[in-house]
Formats: sequence, structure tokens, C-alpha cells
Amino acid sequence: METGYYNHGTPAERWERARTFFDAKDYYAAAQVLDGLVDEVPEQTGPRLMLARAYYHSAQLRRAEAELRTIVEREPVERYARLLLGRTLQRQGRSAEAERHLRLASVLAGDFPEG
Repeated sequence: METGYYNHGTPAERWERARTFFDAKDYYAAAQVLDGLVDEVPEQTGPRLMLARAYYHSAQLRRAEAELRTIVEREPVERYARLLLGRTLQRQGRSAEAERHLRLASVLAGDFPEG
């Protein structure tokens, strides 16, 4: 497929196309669509978070990390982005760094440690 297919249509049409690819577990194709969409609407969290998820599921961990860091910089209380960032760091063998994000995600979900 050529990249024109991934960028064809309105943002709403591309969002739906990306969701279709993602739901079909074609994470690479979803990322191709979402990459252009995120460039077009960088302020929107939804496309960027789905792009990070597509990168994570297709083992593009550095790219996932970069997108997730952008999200948590802008929205420090975005629980799912914190959780996925922690898991992404774990998969890269960076458990100590991951722990902070996983703890924050847990607190944001209302899971407070006993003590």
C-alpha cells in the first residue's frame, strides 16, 4: 500500500480507518494512519494515545514512549497514558523508571496503598 491511502479523507474518516485497523489488530497500519492525523491535530489526546497504543502493540517501544511522554507532559493526570508509559518502560527493561508512572497510574485510579 502507498502512504496516500493512509492520509486520504477527512480527519474523521481517517480516525475511523485507524480504529478499524486497530480493532483488527493491524497495529502497524493503524499507526500509519494515526501518525498523519496526530501531525494534523497535535493538541488532541485521543489520536495520540491510540498512536502510542498502536506503537506499543507493534513493539515500536521508543515511539510509544515518545508519544506517551508528550501526553503526560500536557496532561499529568492522564491515568491510562501513565499506565501504558510504565508498561512501555518495563518492556524496555527500565523497571525502576517505570515504577513511578505505574504508581501514579494506580493513585489516579483510586488505588491507594494501605499503610
